[in-house]
Amino acid sequence: MVDPSRIDYSHLDRPEIIQFLFHPRGDYYGVETPPNATDVLIPVEDRVEIGGRFHVAQKTGPNLLFFHGNGEIVADYDEMGPLYNRLGINFLAVDYRGYGRSTGSPTITAMMRDCHAIFEFSLKWLEDKGCTGPVIAMGRSLGSASALELASQHKNRLNGLIIESGFAYAGPLLRLLGINPEAIGFKEEKDFRNLAKIKTGDKPALIIHAEFDQIIPFSEGQALYQACPSSEKTLLKIPFADHNDLFARGLREYMRAVEALAGKAGAATSSISR
Repeated sequence: MVDPSRIDYSHLDRPEIIQFLFHPRGDYYGVETPPNATDVLIPVEDRVEIGGRFHVAQKTGPNLLFFHGNGEIVADYDEMGPLYNRLGINFLAVDYRGYGRSTGSPTITAMMRDCHAIFEFSLKWLEDKGCTGPVIAMGRSLGSASALELASQHKNRLNGLIIESGFAYAGPLLRLLGINPEAIGFKEEKDFRNLAKIKTGDKPALIIHAEFDQIIPFSEGQALYQACPSSEKTLLKIPFADHNDLFARGLREYMRAVEALAGKAGAATSSISR
């Protein structure tokens, strides 16, 4: 198992990358926590806490640990929490440093280290609450890096994986941001390695991607799907959707696919030990 303190992306923690990759904003002022939801603060470092909102409906239901996109916060998913809960799925949404109620400032190194602390905290929290269902890592867009990091390093403690609008290669994404990967010493085989990480897991997997994603092309989702060795994997293409309107274009298909994945993950629970 990886030692999170040894994770180092400092060569990418440059101002010209951070300002484009992260768009932190605070939580909504005066908005109450939704029913069946609990706000948590997750300690990840001395005097640094990550905010999360855990929508829990059933103690025996699947538990979806969700890492959102770069311009979002957990409160943006307050309407999604109840939708998952109606399917019997517990939805655990978490932020990054500087987002929502989290303290600290976001960096790539911090994001990749923090997901391990968030994972350990979430498992302990679920155990303390008597939640015994399978645990699934899910990442959207930027959050795909966190979910795939967990899937590769804790594969014997996870029951499933969901990647939505995720990237297989970081080089093209950096170029989209106006960064020359070669100029900063970026190497696909040494950095995020999303494609390599998905190759390490054999648990049920679901890849969701928009047909006309203008930021992370559909071909990236296809590459992740093709690299995944799981015998129970699904690629869901949301027709006519772009990076930010998947729910508007295909919410029903999206939720059906997640529900199906959760069912597959539940069937494999007996072979997993937390």
